[in-house]
Amino acid sequence: MFAIVRTGGKQYRVAAGDKIVVEKLDGDAGAAVTLGDVLLAGEGSELRSVEGLTVSAEILAQGRGDKVIVFKKRRRHNYRRRNGHRQYHTVLKITAIGDHKADDNKAAAKKSSAKKTAPEAAPAAAEA
Repeated sequence: MFAIVRTGGKQYRVAAGDKIVVEKLDGDAGAAVTLGDVLLAGEGSELRSVEGLTVSAEILAQGRGDKVIVFKKRRRHNYRRRNGHRQYHTVLKITAIGDHKADDNKAAAKKSSAKKTAPEAAPAAAEA
């Protein structure tokens, strides 16, 4: 399954297990992050609804990119300015694509159905 997520003003195509470099996000290495701005999701050529869909990721590292040199010059005016810039970024590992709320609801439904069937079976066994 894949998803298109938007973070830091850019869009990324991700799948479970992918590693991506995004604009700086808050958190330390090892922290879990949820990317909620999912634009598209699907499997192969099949698309699915993105209502409530989230992408879970783990922060692998916080770092800085390569230095970009900004050089300004105006000819014949003896004007030269040299400046460097290193952009902060975060390395993410995508752990899962899916709706955690729906997964929690399914798990709760299974537990409640198991509880309902167990007490109903007990009186039937007592009567026999």
